[in-house]
Amino acid sequence: MIQASQIREHMEVVGSDGGHVGKVDHVMGDEIELSKLDLGSGFKHHLIPLTWVETIQDDKVRLNLTKEAAKAGWREKH
Repeated sequence: MIQASQIREHMEVVGSDGGHVGKVDHVMGDEIELSKLDLGSGFKHHLIPLTWVETIQDDKVRLNLTKEAAKAGWREKH
C-alpha cells in the first residue's frame, strides 16, 4: 500500500498511460492536491484521491487510471 509520506512536493503525477496529469503541491488527508502552476492542471488546484496511486518510483506518482480518466474524475478545489 502507498504511504502518503512517500509523496513529496513537486513530484510529477502521471496516468497509467504515461500522460502528464500534474505536479504534487501537497498531500491533504487522503487526497493529493495538485499544483495550480502547471499547464496540465489548467492553472487550477485539483484534488485526486490517494486510492488512485498505483506506484511511486523515479520521483513520479503513477496512477492506476489514464490521464484522461484522472482529469475526468478529479475534483476542483474551491
